[in-house]
Amino acid sequence: MHISTFFTGMMMSLSLIVAIGAQNAFILRQGLKGEYIFAVCLTCALSDALLIILGVTSLKQIVTLLPWLDPVMRYGGAAFLIWYGARSLRSALKSASALDVEGAPPASFGKTMATCLALTYLNPGVYLDTVVLLGSISNQFPGHRAEFASGAASGSFLFFFALGYGATKLRPLFSNPAAWRILEAAIAAIMGLIAFRLLAGV
Repeated sequence: MHISTFFTGMMMSLSLIVAIGAQNAFILRQGLKGEYIFAVCLTCALSDALLIILGVTSLKQIVTLLPWLDPVMRYGGAAFLIWYGARSLRSALKSASALDVEGAPPASFGKTMATCLALTYLNPGVYLDTVVLLGSISNQFPGHRAEFASGAASGSFLFFFALGYGATKLRPLFSNPAAWRILEAAIAAIMGLIAFRLLAGV
């Protein structure tokens, strides 16, 4: 294995996904609640790995065959993010509860995973980072693109699991109702900003 290419892929992946976005905010929330952390982190990491492989192997063919994909992902993703952000905003404005890991009934596994998949695959930013950017960068390593893709996918696994399980350490902070409402408001703002940028094409 070409080690330097592997670590280049890992660092590039980490630099692209470390910023708080729709997917990361959801993982953070699940980690704080202690609900299905492993399944959520694994789903996000495997999805990233799949999209990275797709970008490294098939970017040119995708652009040629599916010119309509960009507007579909942009408007569909914006609609979903607006809905999700509105739900978080409503919770921030009306909820007086704190994070209650012991007493709060968990959301269903199916509903949680459906939301996780939607935030992953309906967010055009995910495709931009994994398929387009990492796929383009991999062309700089002819003959070693497999190592680059492996490193990039490893970076995704490392980040998502660190975020999900690291969030559990913050549970005492979010036992305060004000802190939980601030988190919900921040998530709503993030979703709204991403949706605006999608619709504005910036």
